[in-house]
Amino acid sequence: MPLFHYTARNKQGTRLTGEMQARTRQEVARQLNKNGITPIEINLVKKPRASVSWRGRFETPNPTELITFSNQMFTLMKAGVPIIRALRSLAKSEHHSSLSIILSNIIKNLEMGQTLSTALSHQPTVFSNFFVNIIRIGENTGTLDKAFLRIAKYLELEKNTREQIKAALRYPIIVIIGISIAIVVASVVVIPKFAAIFAQAKVDLPLQTRIILAVSDFMVASWPTLLIGSLIIGVAIRLWLHTQRGRYQWDKFKLRLPIIGRIITRALLGRYARVFSVTLASGIPLIEALTDVAQAVDNAYMCSLILQMRHGIERGETLTHTAQASGLFTPLILQMIEVGEETGKIDSLLLQVAEVYEREVDYATKNLSVLIEPILLVFIGVMVLILALGVFLPMWDLVSVYK
Repeated sequence: MPLFHYTARNKQGTRLTGEMQARTRQEVARQLNKNGITPIEINLVKKPRASVSWRGRFETPNPTELITFSNQMFTLMKAGVPIIRALRSLAKSEHHSSLSIILSNIIKNLEMGQTLSTALSHQPTVFSNFFVNIIRIGENTGTLDKAFLRIAKYLELEKNTREQIKAALRYPIIVIIGISIAIVVASVVVIPKFAAIFAQAKVDLPLQTRIILAVSDFMVASWPTLLIGSLIIGVAIRLWLHTQRGRYQWDKFKLRLPIIGRIITRALLGRYARVFSVTLASGIPLIEALTDVAQAVDNAYMCSLILQMRHGIERGETLTHTAQASGLFTPLILQMIEVGEETGKIDSLLLQVAEVYEREVDYATKNLSVLIEPILLVFIGVMVLILALGVFLPMWDLVSVYK
């Protein structure tokens, strides 16, 4: 992402300078205005000034590093350590990490008079709007230590949920890859030897055998074309997924997959409810909270539905009505949202909603292998049956001819 150097003034008229990663100058200006800073000049930086190791320059902090950073900041803030001193201490401890460069840039911005939330907003690829807004509320209310603790707990739950889903999907993916490799090896190595035997015997081959032999001949004769074609298709799909429409269609498709789609949907809804609860409990306005939630769910299709909810609330509709119109939630969850809206405790009830979804995801991921194993067994059985009939039926005919 391009790096821009800006000159601006804050509400007190103090001149500020700094750097921010963004797609365009307009995006930098919007972010500065959002933080109460008036931009004067914005220029593209052709080469980043940070001169560090290859790893630190090109890698971004992983979720574990951000969790550790948030927990350490909570401990230091609670102990009364000044922000700049705490950040400088953490930057030294991360001297071979990309986080060290980011913390050094944040320290520079703080020394120029910026707030911590403003300095964090200059790193949008690392610190999300949700992260920045929670810190901003913590600064305004004097509870910065609790803000870091709240972020650390959320990031840890988010990381655990992602790992559970990956672990649940690992088994079926390995099985499918193994079956695919076995089919390719059989088509290229095994079946051609049987084809030579059948050709010498000059027996009438059944339909399934002729199909298997035709597929095998095509794979043996055209494997370079198949390999290049697969690479081209893979690159094309990857490029398509990086487009706005491609990502939207793929994210929508994932939610409609049998068995797995239900788990992904529940995990995303749990993330939605937890982020929504945390933002509202931190004092972030409802409209701004929905914007943060839409970005946090990390699913273009669900993001569009949440933004539709935000537009409905901007038109004066209730949260319950917009949630019902989105079609995302079950009747039980809608009832809890309605009760929370009526009692003014929407944040606590949303937290309960998040816990309900997270328990469902935990149960489903633990039992996913039980649900998928029968489907995989049927698929493997069908493939083995096709190969067996295609190969052994002609062998029986050969035995009859021999007798």
